This record gives sequence, structure tokens and C-alpha cells, in this order.
Amino acid sequence: MANLNTDLPEGDPDDPEETLLALPTGERRDCLVPPAAAGVRLDRHLAEVWPDLSRSRLQDLIREGHVSVAGRPVSKPRQALAAGDPVVVQIPAPTVADIVAQDIPLRVLYEDAALIVLDKAEGLVVHPAAGHADGTLVNALLHHCRGQLSGIGGVGRPGIVHRLDRDTSGCLVAAKTDAAHQSLSKQFADRETQKVYLCVIAGVPPQKAGRIENHLGRHPVNRQRMAVVRPESGKSSVTGYEILHSDPGGRWALVECALHTGRTHQIRVHMREGLHHAILGDEIYAQPQRQTVAVSRLMLHAWRLGFRHPISGERMSFRSEIPEAFQPFLPPGGVEEMEIR
Repeated sequence: MANLNTDLPEGDPDDPEETLLALPTGERRDCLVPPAAAGVRLDRHLAEVWPDLSRSRLQDLIREGHVSVAGRPVSKPRQALAAGDPVVVQIPAPTVADIVAQDIPLRVLYEDAALIVLDKAEGLVVHPAAGHADGTLVNALLHHCRGQLSGIGGVGRPGIVHRLDRDTSGCLVAAKTDAAHQSLSKQFADRETQKVYLCVIAGVPPQKAGRIENHLGRHPVNRQRMAVVRPESGKSSVTGYEILHSDPGGRWALVECALHTGRTHQIRVHMREGLHHAILGDEIYAQPQRQTVAVSRLMLHAWRLGFRHPISGERMSFRSEIPEAFQPFLPPGGVEEMEIR
């Protein structure tokens, strides 16, 4: 089994598999245009200054009148800048429509008055966002818990302590009370949780086990992707891995990954850039011609999750049922062989 040491750098609250604190209430950002940026487009320069804001997001802010240059509101992203221009960006607080409770089936692994642990289905979006106004896990939780969810995550993310990508299945915990949310959030941030994933990758790496350490940041061109970047441009990212089973013909390998940090798309990037073997079914990072086996989904599953109960302090550990799509890639002894490790 991969090393589960969690004495590692603090996490990133903005990453999908890490702590989510309160939604922003509005933000002002200021900068002065340096001589090297004279003549550069406004949207391009701001994307370089603040890489956490995508260029498309900045273009929307400019068109909506939230950006001023030299004291005057601007509306054209292509406006050329002059050296010394002061630029102000006002990021408005997010507005979220009322979220309706929906009777969406949930697989509950554990539930009490403080929290609920779920086995999230592949394809289920965690919370409402652009393109997914409803039909999310939050809609389902509001119905299942009758609105008894913590409010720390904001009106758009009640109860949500951490996230999983839409196409990732497996263990996820949500908080019913603010006290539970605060405790769980701190455990995620302090690396006190255990997060173990299963994935199936194309090909078989030469090394059976190891540790991938690098820095991840937003891809400089494709803002939907993350990439390995220089230390000063990204965040420390660490994944321990072990090959559990592999194809004798070298077409695929079943890998256990222990997350020590929770960066956006961390396992997906580490498999592709660290091991040079992308996850099967990954439409963002895998090259179609290198997908050695046809699969019906992203082969990434949050298999195990461990944490201290926020009220009792008892150490709790949960395992998600391994999805049917993974069955052809399991060792001959199946789940039983894997669980005795």
C-alpha cells in the first residue's frame, strides 16, 4: 500500500478535493502596468498578473464594467495598455439562484446528526455551477437532509467540505452543522485525512511504487487543464502510488494513489506527467491514440476516506464499493486480495 504519511504542506482551499471555506463576498485587485507590458492587451496582461483568473473570466469582468484603467471604466478586453497605468479590477460577490431540493438517489455510507458520508456516482456534479444549475449532489443533499446542512460553504455549496470531479466516483463527506464543517475543514487543511484513490492507466510503468512530487498550476494556454510548472508559479503537489495489478501484455495497470495534497486534477496530471501513463478514459489529459483499452468512463475512483469524527474525535474510515467498470482490471482475488494489504 502507498505511504499514507500526511505531514506535508498545507492544502489549497480552492482545489476540488480540498477544503471549501466561505464563498468570496467581493474583492478588489490593483496593479500598475510595468514598462514591459506597454502596448499589451488588457485581458492578456491581467491573466499574467493574476493566473488564478482565467482569460475568459477577465474578459467577462471587463465587458461587464468591473475593470478600470487610469481611473476610467473600460469595456474592451483588447484595449492596449500604457506603462504606469493603474488598473483596478472589482470582482463582484457570486450570486447563486435559489437551489431546489431534488429527490436524487444517494448511496449513503454513514450518517449521523453531524455529517454524512456518500459514495458519489460517476457523472454527478457536486454543486451547482455554470452549465449545471440543478441535478447536483447539493440538490440531492438538500432533499435527503431536509435542509439540515452547514452554511459555511455559502448558499451555493451548503454542507460541501471537499469536492470530487464530476467524472470521479467514490467517498465524499458533507457536514450538517457548522461545527462539523469547521472541524473537517481543518483536518483536510492540516493533512490529517486519509484519501486513497484507484485508477487504471494506459501501459505499465517500470517502477512498481513511488512518490511523485512537483508543482502544479494552471496550464498557460488551455485554462481547463493543470500542468507541472516552476515552483514559483504553482503549488506543491505530492502523490504516493503503488501498482496493484497489471496486464501481462503491458496494456494497462491498476494503481493505488495516496493523496498528500489536493490540487486540482492532481492524480490526473501526476499520472500523465509524473508516470507518463495517462488515466484511461481521461478526455482532458490522455491522447486518444495512446488509450490502450476502451473504457466507458474516467477510470478514477475515490476508494477510501478517513478522518476524525468532528464531535466524538473517533477515527473513522470508509471504503467505497469498487465500480463495475473497474472489475476487469482487478487482481484474480478481487477486492478480498486488495483489502488484506
